[in-house]
Amino acid sequence: MRINTYLSFDGTTREALTFYRGLLGGELTAMMKFSEMPGCEALAEAVPDGIMHGCLDLGAMCIMGTDATPEHPYAGIEGAHVVIDVDDPARAAALFEALASGGAVRMPLGPTPWARQYGILVDRFGVPWMINCT
Repeated sequence: MRINTYLSFDGTTREALTFYRGLLGGELTAMMKFSEMPGCEALAEAVPDGIMHGCLDLGAMCIMGTDATPEHPYAGIEGAHVVIDVDDPARAAALFEALASGGAVRMPLGPTPWARQYGILVDRFGVPWMINCT
């Protein structure tokens, strides 16, 4: 079994998944536009460069995404976080800094009772993240 994350973006799916690939590695296995999908002509007109389905395969999991449409407008991401668990404090700091750039730090990276380093942020694409270094 594999549990994956599927995110909605406000027109930035391609940019976000490409950024995450540069940061996390993996392989972009899908970047399908609405205009490339049969039966999506109306969406292709409404969101000409919109991504219907993008996928960054990280091996143990995928980060997938789609761009908002007029029928399903972007409402932000609430009540969930993407969690990265690493065992190297330097890697945790680098990930936190890269993801926080242009975003908003909700809890600075620092020691907690359960982790050597832990922090919460929302990246510039509106995705909430937790970085946990055990």
